[in-house]
Amino acid sequence: MLKKIRRFFLYLFLSSLVYVLITKFIEPPITITQITNAFGLGLKRDYVAWDKMSYNIKLAALASEDQAFTDHVGFDWDAIEKSLRPKKKKKKSKIPLGGGASTISQQTAKNVFLWQGGRYDKYIRKIPEVYFTFLIELIWGKQRILEVYLNVIETGPGCFGVEAAAQHYFKKSAKNLTRAEAAMIVAGFPNPKKFTARPMTRRVAWRYPQILREMNNIETDEDVAALLKN
Repeated sequence: MLKKIRRFFLYLFLSSLVYVLITKFIEPPITITQITNAFGLGLKRDYVAWDKMSYNIKLAALASEDQAFTDHVGFDWDAIEKSLRPKKKKKKSKIPLGGGASTISQQTAKNVFLWQGGRYDKYIRKIPEVYFTFLIELIWGKQRILEVYLNVIETGPGCFGVEAAAQHYFKKSAKNLTRAEAAMIVAGFPNPKKFTARPMTRRVAWRYPQILREMNNIETDEDVAALLKN
């Protein structure tokens, strides 16, 4: 019995390693989240290569979702530590702030290899999420992680990836997104089914100018500039 368990985990490890190696070079064929959405809102997606994405959408994602992306190795320990501190009671905001301790690397691992967790199963998902986050940081590298993230992230009702969002909201390709348009798309990431760029919801209208300011702040960073120069 013990031998069978060991063999099972060995097969699991080898198969996951092979899949991570494959997806370093080709786009993930489909994700669990995309499958579940396909039966409801439909599935609009069109994977595009790194050089077919606007500089602006890459910068907007970093500015809003993970400003320490170029500095960490998958996990933002400062943000994690801050999220674990006891929170003082504050007046509840009518507009959710989003964010949190989850990095772009963690979000990519979750979106590509795992599933969107509910209130309780997210704790079960954390161990494989850590495992896949380490793997993609080691095997893919930063540029590939950001490229895949921007291709698989949910970006609107039934839309996945920035190309689908650009076509859905602005009738143009992701390569031609302006700074404001990129910020509007990213502003809806916490709940893209609910927070839309067109018609523009309150959350997006409130959030995207903040993202624009953060884009201006971080683009002079040497590591960010090096990552986005190609």
